[in-house]
Amino acid sequence: MKILMLTDVYFPRINGVATSIASFRDALERLGHSVTLICPDYPVGQVDEPDVLRIASRGVPGSPEDRMMHYRNVMALAPRLAKERFDLVHIHTPFVAHYAGMALARRLRLPVLATYHTLFEEYLPHYVRGVPSSWLRFVARRLSVRQCRRLEALVAPSRAMRETLERYGVKTPMVVIPTGLALERFSRPTKEVDFRTHYDLPDNARLLLFVGRLAFEKNIAFLIDLLPRVLAEHPDTRLIVTGEGPARAELARRARQIGMEYAVRFLGYLDRHGQLQAAYRAADAFVFASRTETQGLVLLEAMALGTPVVSTAMMGTRDVLVDGEGCLIADEDLDDFAAKVNRLLGDNALRSELSCRAVAYAAGWHEDAKAAELAVLYAQVCARRNAEGNTTMAVSAMPGATASCCNSCHSSTTTSKPP
Repeated sequence: MKILMLTDVYFPRINGVATSIASFRDALERLGHSVTLICPDYPVGQVDEPDVLRIASRGVPGSPEDRMMHYRNVMALAPRLAKERFDLVHIHTPFVAHYAGMALARRLRLPVLATYHTLFEEYLPHYVRGVPSSWLRFVARRLSVRQCRRLEALVAPSRAMRETLERYGVKTPMVVIPTGLALERFSRPTKEVDFRTHYDLPDNARLLLFVGRLAFEKNIAFLIDLLPRVLAEHPDTRLIVTGEGPARAELARRARQIGMEYAVRFLGYLDRHGQLQAAYRAADAFVFASRTETQGLVLLEAMALGTPVVSTAMMGTRDVLVDGEGCLIADEDLDDFAAKVNRLLGDNALRSELSCRAVAYAAGWHEDAKAAELAVLYAQVCARRNAEGNTTMAVSAMPGATASCCNSCHSSTTTSKPP
């Protein structure tokens, strides 16, 4: 099949959406499909890739890492895209990509689906100041329902996200397909990096690791606040925070306020081809307390490298985490979370057992398996559109009437299971 994807965010901007798109693109292409991606251009750090169409974009006020594509520039691609004979359109974000994707789908007479990656009702209050959070949440829910109504199918990364959208009132057919993991990258040794030496960390220091965007909704301040309780039992503990984002200055200020500045290290983004893996391997535990994750890929990355996890299980992380299978699930309570961290740091046998279980558990999340599930959904969407088109042709007496059909749906659906 030939798939046209659109997104408002992609590498070099690092976040879960970009990672998910890259994972599915790579795996779908290994399965024999082709994927063309439309995304913004970025002023620095951009790498040219085959079948990635970069669109002229401008900065987003209040979010310097993000870019906004020019709608007209996306639509100007329509004649070129028409020659490619795509089978369907897959939208990944609800901004310019959504509206341009819907317009392209209409113009090219293609079925369209989307992945709902982000719980926007929890994000907006952190970034839109001066507006009551209850009103922002209402707007986010209504906009989600309106956008989803026009889709032929919807992908939810977790059961919790599907349940949330159903509570909103979304009626679009939904399938839960989590993002998979490139296990080879996280199970085989990459270029060796001596993480502790490189960052001047003592050999005897107990390392707690957080990987992710430094955003307010990630609840990283909670991890800083629990440090006094951990240091009371393990005084050589250090919290390593990797990533960048709008909350970094506030998090550093919080560490200073509670006297934990010496115990927290902010390292910025780490290269995913060596440095990041070295950080996971060096850590004694991976800690996570986000309230808004639609999945939480970093949890699987940590476990794939044998790093035990201590985490809350909220939203999408409920689908990822199983207590005892490479992780300890904690409440969002400083005493309970710190007690589980202390237990893990103080029990070498438990840490070794969870490490082994973590590797085995992560092996079940290979990205090729998840991409195969997505390909089945693609085939089903194309088959439904084809059936609707044939019905329209059969009952319509209008001269010149045409039915919209996917180019590959006949061959793609012969081996697909029914929904």
